[in-house]
Amino acid sequence: DVLYSADLPQFIADNNLNPDHNEVNLRHIFGSATIKDTHYNNPRAWYVQKFFTPDVKQDPLDQNLPFICHANRKINIEELKWAMSSHYENTPYDRYGNGTDEQKTLFRPIGINRNEESHILQIRNNVPEAIAGIQWLGFGPNTFNTFVPFYTNVSDTPEAFRDANASYNPNTAYWLSRTLGVLGDTNYSLYSEYHAQFEQKTLAQLRAIVQATDKQASGSQNIDQLLKQANQQLSTIFIQNSWELLGNMVKSGSERMKLKFTIFD
Repeated sequence: DVLYSADLPQFIADNNLNPDHNEVNLRHIFGSATIKDTHYNNPRAWYVQKFFTPDVKQDPLDQNLPFICHANRKINIEELKWAMSSHYENTPYDRYGNGTDEQKTLFRPIGINRNEESHILQIRNNVPEAIAGIQWLGFGPNTFNTFVPFYTNVSDTPEAFRDANASYNPNTAYWLSRTLGVLGDTNYSLYSEYHAQFEQKTLAQLRAIVQATDKQASGSQNIDQLLKQANQQLSTIFIQNSWELLGNMVKSGSERMKLKFTIFD
């Protein structure tokens, strides 16, 4: 059921790579099953499989989690984004949850401070080929960002998403997303609701732009120009809403700063 190099079986045999007696399992042959895997890789697979196939009971330390799973429903973009942002919510292992310090630091989460760039590539089959490709793109920690659906059949990219230097510049999507992540991490219970409202509002606006652009594309004589204009609109909405979110977070956080005094305040 899979493609493989014609000499692969002989290579495995010649080098005594198969640890099993009666099967050929490429994960057993070429993969790893280390202690690090039980804290770094396996729990992330366990949590996503748990989300998409909740009826299957598994253990996050299991070295033999299924390699291929079939979700119990159709998967949408928002669910994929949530999975890429997840940190073991509703389990003792959630970094922002109510578990013990040991539990909360036991497993590497999916949404993490080292997220630099993440994306979902979508090829749609219900629109003309010229507008079928969309790249949902996000920068910074996924737990605190949102993905923007850019048309891919274009000759240029909006400046805010195209340019991100090593020097801090919160006018770029990258550094603005990182700013939201750093601030959001200081008080997750407070800022997560602000982010949820931001993401819901932003995605609704972004999807409306895509829907309107899809309709315009059927009669357009210059697809490249149309899609570049749409991408610029998408970028502008994201930047504006992100600044609004940042402002709300700063205002709310300022009221809760520890640097205060109670007499005659």
